[in-house]
Amino acid sequence: MIPFVRRCSFALITLVIVSSTMADATSAKRPNVIVVITDDQGYGEFSAHGNPILQTPNLDRLASQSVRLTDFHVAPMCTPTRGQLMTGVDAFRNGAMNVSSGRTLLRRELPTLGNVFADAGYRTGLFGKWHLGDTYPYRPQDRGFRETLWFPSSHIGSVPDQWQNDYFDDTYIHNGKQQAYSGYTTDVLFDEAMSWMHDEAEAERPFLCYLATAAAHQPHYVPQKYIAEIRESLRAAASDLPNRDLPDLAPEVEEQLIRFLAMCVNIDENVGRLETFLTQHQLRENTVVVFLTDNGSTFGPRYFNANMKGGKTTLWEGGHRVPCFIRWPAGGLQSPQDVTGLTQVQDLLPTLVDLLGLPASSVGHCDGISLAPILCGDTEVPTERMLVINYSRMPFKTMRTTPMNPAVPRRERAAVLWKSWRLLEDKALYDLNSDPLQQDNVIDRHPAVVAAMRSHLNDWWDGVKLPAREFQPSVIGHKAQNPVELTACEWADVFVDQQSQVRRGVRKNGLWHIEVAEAGKYAFTLSRWPQNSGLRLRDRVGETKVTDGMLTAGPAWPVTSAAIRVGDIEQRTEVNADASSARFELSLPVGRTTMQTWFHDSEETPISGAYYVNVQRLNPAAPVKLILDTDMSGDCDDVGALALLHALADRGECELLATLLNRRDLTNASAAATDAINTWYGRPDIPIGTDKTSPIALQRTSSYTRALRDGFPNDIGPDDKAPDALDVYRHVLADQPDHSVTICSIGAFSNLAELCRHDSELVRRKVRRLVVMGGAFPQSNKPETNVATHVAAARFVADQWPGKMVWHGFEVGNVLITGAQLKQMPNDNPIRKAYELRPYAGRRAIDQGQPSYDQAAALFAAHDAEPAFWKTVAGGHVRVDQDGQTRWHANEAGKHSYVELISPPKKLAAVIESLMTASPKLQAIADQP
Repeated sequence: MIPFVRRCSFALITLVIVSSTMADATSAKRPNVIVVITDDQGYGEFSAHGNPILQTPNLDRLASQSVRLTDFHVAPMCTPTRGQLMTGVDAFRNGAMNVSSGRTLLRRELPTLGNVFADAGYRTGLFGKWHLGDTYPYRPQDRGFRETLWFPSSHIGSVPDQWQNDYFDDTYIHNGKQQAYSGYTTDVLFDEAMSWMHDEAEAERPFLCYLATAAAHQPHYVPQKYIAEIRESLRAAASDLPNRDLPDLAPEVEEQLIRFLAMCVNIDENVGRLETFLTQHQLRENTVVVFLTDNGSTFGPRYFNANMKGGKTTLWEGGHRVPCFIRWPAGGLQSPQDVTGLTQVQDLLPTLVDLLGLPASSVGHCDGISLAPILCGDTEVPTERMLVINYSRMPFKTMRTTPMNPAVPRRERAAVLWKSWRLLEDKALYDLNSDPLQQDNVIDRHPAVVAAMRSHLNDWWDGVKLPAREFQPSVIGHKAQNPVELTACEWADVFVDQQSQVRRGVRKNGLWHIEVAEAGKYAFTLSRWPQNSGLRLRDRVGETKVTDGMLTAGPAWPVTSAAIRVGDIEQRTEVNADASSARFELSLPVGRTTMQTWFHDSEETPISGAYYVNVQRLNPAAPVKLILDTDMSGDCDDVGALALLHALADRGECELLATLLNRRDLTNASAAATDAINTWYGRPDIPIGTDKTSPIALQRTSSYTRALRDGFPNDIGPDDKAPDALDVYRHVLADQPDHSVTICSIGAFSNLAELCRHDSELVRRKVRRLVVMGGAFPQSNKPETNVATHVAAARFVADQWPGKMVWHGFEVGNVLITGAQLKQMPNDNPIRKAYELRPYAGRRAIDQGQPSYDQAAALFAAHDAEPAFWKTVAGGHVRVDQDGQTRWHANEAGKHSYVELISPPKKLAAVIESLMTASPKLQAIADQP
């Protein structure tokens, strides 16, 4: 497909060539992108859309210069909209479907807008609201944004935010560190974004700027200079408002409306400042500007709603139809105009990729479609397109985590959109052409329409119902963020998201879904108040004056004891009157589990869960004791895997106990090649053993083992004279503590079968788990090489191995391409030499790299289930049939598991390649006389 950036710009490029006097230096540069998204501002909060109170001249001007998507839809609340914008994937599939309640975390395996642009060479910056996860690996800096200035959760003043932030002179998180800024929030975010864009432009680096305001979300704090004019305009227009609720509004509600509208005026002023900045710095022509809002209006139904029914959190049209303006003066878009037809927020990522000519493979996972040909005037929005809008509802009244409550996703709580038809909750049908305010349910009059829309809903639900029910876990103990503070925002299906709730002491409790990144001892510190508040567990708070409002008072809690449960581990402790927290220490294994906490009074009556839990892994995990069982002779990914393990050993994360060879090589040089690599990394004494029993049919001729034997120091001799692999297994395992050794097999199952057949009890006592690179999952379509090489051995190990077994299938490493960076290494590097000599796909493996089947399995074996890279599907058993094909059988008692890749392949491949190319730390020591 020809990228639309070329098609749309063809006429413009021709003009530049013909008339050089009109050329702009920026036209040859890659276009910049700015995405501005405001909070809780509805379609009607623009004077261009008929608002009788607001004047928004700058937004109106932007609209007049843009292609305007007039039937553009988002989710009725902010998190699902933002997750769909970031990934191009439906909210029920991407994990971010609610504003709190444990359902905000964006699936780690999905590349984001930031990842896609960063991978394409763009500088990426995020300023403002993220709301897709506050802790590693969900933070914006973990998801492709290099420059980040943000606040956690849903709004300024949320539970995890800096205590008593109030929209003025707030503390934000700047590139991972808290930093205070002077000024009103919207002004600060635009200031910092423009400063960053200026620096990137000066350095001639293309940028993606994601600017997400906190306004106009509550609390409705705003500079006083905007209030009087809005109040006067509201009074003047009151009698002419289409929604006549205003005279009946309570004074406090009317005051909040005035402040909300004032926040919209400030947003408009900042959009004007941004326009001035782009013009002054000659960035306007070649910058794509996208403006949208995140859901329907919070106040529109009460005063003016642009002839729509409903607002935020509703399925009525006013809950999810929002403005979307797209402008790119130098991009050859069609002239500014309205574009009809159903479009949605998850179309934006594939549209930008297509429009700018970025790799189409980066958005192959998207549910949305590219609108680039529509923006360029080449075609129209497909008239038969249907959309589904659904989201996890707010569990306002839920007091504890329960199996079924409003937050649990349900099929029938959706809106289906088709042309002018709206099917709501599978029980009401409206035709917007004749009934824009959705007052006449015509579901009984149009059975064919209903049948078509229900069919689409059913198909959609079949595709999302399984991922929609899965909670994404909060990760603890990872080196990227240790300690980490978890908050009640992530209580599963229990709503506690506001500092006002913390101050009031709402008595709720919920489960955290967590993932332990590394085994070890953990400290859990439980508190009602954030640490920076300085408050004790039993303290109350009084009303507190802030810049533009008053924070509520809250009662004391009579806390006398605290308790925690992580998985099946429970602890309880007494709490004295002066304590600010309660602390527990627990030893935890790697993996997913749940956590819950309690504060009790003197009668042992539960008060609430802890709103804040600081979790710290106390002791670094001991190096993983590892035996590598490899077919070092054929593919060079075995060389890469051994290099990777040496690099991890240099970092103290792995102890390589032995290297065993499981496939015969006609060069008789596999042991020598392995010894050469071990020696080059400064570990010449690692025991090596070779397979002496497998069938002759397993023999092959290596393309690189003789070169490593002859070109690098080693002293083990030929394979047939090396120690027997089974003997090495026996001696090495016998010397290790019980349940301490990980075996990583990246070749034939020959040695494993011999070990299991002759020393099953030794395996049972000494081996923690076996990680094998083999098979394909959940089932293979043809025998994978490592299994097919010695099918009888693979079948025996799969059936008889006495302990835990993790399968790393073909599909995991097949997309992880590494090796090309070895060209940067010196010629005396044995890893480079192997990749130079190994043919792959009609070329040398080093030229463009090759799949990393073995490196992936080795990294997993040494690091466990890194939450940013992969997850394990546990509770089952792998069967190998007589042809060598593998099939997964679910069984709760099963000791097998298999690995699913969740990292973007390029991200994990870069990690693997950095380890393969790491300089040996012990080499100089080994080379000394």
